[in-house]
Parts: sequence; structure tokens; C-alpha cells
Amino acid sequence: MTILLQVSGLAKSVYYYTLSKVDKDEKNKEIIGKIKEIFIYHKERYGYRRITLELRNQGYNVNHKKVYRIMVKLVLKPLKRNKRKYSSYKGTVGKIADNYINREFYAYKPNEKWYTDVTEFNLRGEKSYLSPILDGFNGEVISHNISKSANLEQINDMLNKAFDDRNLEGLIFHSDQGWQYQHQAYQQRLKNKGIKQSMSRKGNSMDNGMMENFFGILKTEMFYDQEDKYKTLDELILAIDDYINYYNLDFDTWRN
Repeated sequence: MTILLQVSGLAKSVYYYTLSKVDKDEKNKEIIGKIKEIFIYHKERYGYRRITLELRNQGYNVNHKKVYRIMVKLVLKPLKRNKRKYSSYKGTVGKIADNYINREFYAYKPNEKWYTDVTEFNLRGEKSYLSPILDGFNGEVISHNISKSANLEQINDMLNKAFDDRNLEGLIFHSDQGWQYQHQAYQQRLKNKGIKQSMSRKGNSMDNGMMENFFGILKTEMFYDQEDKYKTLDELILAIDDYINYYNLDFDTWRN
């Protein structure tokens, strides 16, 4: 080894550092294979955080920093996220509720904290709107409505599906200050079910961070940079519905 170092001109510390790097990846062959498998299976949708979670679900005790390093080395880049955001805020048109969540998004049991918002999909000038409800206990989509116009009928349909045969007394239901959530009819429906309404502060989108994260994941995984796949708006609406069913598959497995 001494002769090799002399010939190459490498310092001993550099040699051992290089050797350790090679050995590190040699030891990670199985993890590297699983990362590639998960990345391909989910159609290049997953970033290092979701791949780390999937690895742990499969019994691999792996640090997210290692997954990130390997994905950078292998140039496994998830489809980029576009930051455009639809807002239903129209000023104060009704009663503004207090913020009872205060960014403590996670719940200890189902139907303790729910979150909702509306997001827009713009397909070559044609628009559709998704209005879902997420459970803070596990992130499951409780109900959703996809409409070609953002209106109160859409919100009522979403509530009808969510309220069906559920005891929701004491539930905190959080949203932004969109006009739909300030509407008297919406607020009355929540009161009738014993639900406490909560709203984000004006101009603080991260007060509803659970919804922000879900919309970001959804659009990255099935819409942004993929618009050409959808020939019509109806085709896109079906794809959104299919994605939500796919997203909820993990929760069906967990429950069983």
C-alpha cells in the first residue's frame, strides 16, 4: 500500500477516506436496490422523506439522511413541485373563527381534528377544483368533491359524505378564511354536529400546513409537468379521484 500511495501521490488520509466511501455504498447495496424499486414503483413521485417512510414500513431501519445522500448520488429526483396556489379568500364576508389548532396538526385519535381547503387545477385554461377533508390522526382523506366550479354545493357534498353516520361532537374542523368557510350555512352545519370551527390567521397559509402538504404531494405526483397526459378536463378529474383512492390504500391496509 505504501508503494501505491507513493506512486499515486495520495495522502494516506485521502486514501482511507475514499476507501470508506466505497465500503459505505458496498454495504448499502440492498437499501440502494429498495430505494430504486420504490422510486420506480411510485412513478418517480416519491422524494427522500416518503421513501424513508416506505422503507421503514418494509422493516428497514434507515436514516432519512442516508436515503437523501443515496438519491442525490443516483440522481433520483422526484417530479418538481409547482408553487402556484389558488385562494378562495374574498375578504371578511362572514364570521371569522379563532385558530384552535395553532399548527399542532396531529391528533391522538380519529375524528379529533379535521382539515379542509380548496385547490385549483388549471388544464390549458379549463379549471377544476378539489375540496377534500383530511383527518389529523393519520392524514386519511375522509371525503372529497371535485367540481368544475368552486361553490357552496361542492362544500355541502363534501360535508354530506364526511358526516354520514359519524359522531363528531367535539371535533375541531380547521380551514383557511375562504368565503365558503365564512358562509352562514356552512357554519350552521358544523354547529348542528357539535363541531368547533377553527380558521387560519389571515395570510398564514402554513396555519393549514397539513392541507398545504397534501396538495403539494398530490400535484407533484400526478399533475405538475404531466398535464399533457390528460386530453380533457374530465379525464383529469377521473385521475384526481383515482389518485385519492390510491393515496387512501395505505389507510385501508393499516385498518385491517
